[in-house]
Amino acid sequence: MSDAAFDAIVIGAGAAGLMAALTAGQRGRRVLLVDHADEPGKKILISGGGRCNFTNIHTAADRYISENVHFARSALARYTPSDFIDLVNRHGIAWHEKTLGQLFCDGSARQIVDMLMAECRDGSVRFAFGQAVSAVEHAEGLFRVTLDGQDHCTPALVLATGGLSIPKMGATGFAMDVARRFGLPVVQTRPALVPFTLGEDEALFRSLSGVSANVVAQWGKTAFREAALFTHKGLSGPAMLQISSYWQHRTPIAVDFLPDEAPDWLIEEKRARPKAGLRAALARRLPERLAETLAGRLALEGELGTCRDAPLRAVQKQLAHWPFHPNGTEGYAKAEVMAGGISTKALSQKTMEASKVPGLYAIGEAVDVTGWLGGYNFQWAWASGRAAGEAL
Repeated sequence: MSDAAFDAIVIGAGAAGLMAALTAGQRGRRVLLVDHADEPGKKILISGGGRCNFTNIHTAADRYISENVHFARSALARYTPSDFIDLVNRHGIAWHEKTLGQLFCDGSARQIVDMLMAECRDGSVRFAFGQAVSAVEHAEGLFRVTLDGQDHCTPALVLATGGLSIPKMGATGFAMDVARRFGLPVVQTRPALVPFTLGEDEALFRSLSGVSANVVAQWGKTAFREAALFTHKGLSGPAMLQISSYWQHRTPIAVDFLPDEAPDWLIEEKRARPKAGLRAALARRLPERLAETLAGRLALEGELGTCRDAPLRAVQKQLAHWPFHPNGTEGYAKAEVMAGGISTKALSQKTMEASKVPGLYAIGEAVDVTGWLGGYNFQWAWASGRAAGEAL
């Protein structure tokens, strides 16, 4: 094959890679889209319970974590949720808003993958699926990518292989490895949007496996109000997944179990139902098993009517700021995304091109930009993929 047979090679046929490939292809670029998996979009297919939470209408740069909190702003402003919704609508895919701005397909996530592949075909994108990259070299302005023993050359290479989350789906550190080889800095990676594990000191709460409640979970100044779910290993549910992206090891998480209650709700309960105990008061507001466990830990004896206000206020305070001390998380196996990745310091926020390696681009989860739960990471994939595709 002659040198520069392709204008661009995109490695990784996930959300970001597909968007970059179709964008460049429809601009007349000769694009090769590569993936070691035998089919594209495998993580898209399992997302949102198989319905793909493909964007969030409340997308904004402050809902992303990065060493450079402003980096994502440019790409997100130039390719918005409305832009992706327009694409979905053009393909006749029915969708609905579930909650908190999260948009899902009415049908299957397969519709999103089929849509992206159709757009790629419209741009005459060439595919090389089920082919692992064995080498990447760079010399004289060309990247040489070796696939199953065959070399392909291009002046532009896009790293879109994602992060380390869900290794059973084939996730690897390929993009970070290539970035390091070319001298790009990499921010320390960690599992994000991931369930917590609890130690033996809090084993009682693990016995509540399957119980959920709407809470406010807080770490430092960051708080999320959503459902928390107790598991046989610890804590999960949207509120916990959200806070996990900010959490630092060996630090506590505070949970407000009754965010809708007035500050002196328990004293008012004493006046309204003096013969009730704490367990009964909690069971009126929380799942019964959770109410029983919390009441047992609080050890407020007797009827509420016999209690002084001071201990009742102490109970109110603890229920509003209940500390949990995770001993870790369930790791990349259960993490929805990876935090950290290729440093934004090395990339152009407009084009996603590496400033010191012309022609090398990094997009999607491989970059140190991590969104909240609920479609934000897909929107970053679409936006960063579009930014690179328009620059190729």
